[in-house]
Amino acid sequence: MTIAHIRHRVLLGAAAGGLTAVLAACGGGGNGSSNDSSNDGGTATGGGTQVTAEMTDFHIKLSTEKFQPGPYTFTVKNMGGHEHALEIEGPGGESRSKTMEPGRSTTLTVNLKSGSYEVYCPVDGHKDLGMKTEITVGGAPAPSGDTDTSPGNGY
Repeated sequence: MTIAHIRHRVLLGAAAGGLTAVLAACGGGGNGSSNDSSNDGGTATGGGTQVTAEMTDFHIKLSTEKFQPGPYTFTVKNMGGHEHALEIEGPGGESRSKTMEPGRSTTLTVNLKSGSYEVYCPVDGHKDLGMKTEITVGGAPAPSGDTDTSPGNGY
């Protein structure tokens, strides 16, 4: 082999190694979009119905108020200035998303059974600051929490 051929092969190998490193870094799931739920039997296999949960300081807004039994994938978006997570607790079990930094998102897949569920942020007392709502699966929707007209501090 000539020196030109060896140099060409070395450059090709270096380029392939660099491309592999870039692809591995991009595909690592580090953007917070993985389903990293700690659950006690509430996770469903498959995607199910899509629901968006927007989390701000200190409020949770769900994209729907009507739920029927079955699998759901919650896309949880932290739009606040503090860390947040989403926990869903009820007849189908208890499921929790990973804790997200501000600006991040994740998914949480659960299998909802008929009944009432509490949906809240389990991080450092956020639930007590108003980051909670209730949903009813298989019945009339629960109040959204936006109907409170009493004066307060916005929590």
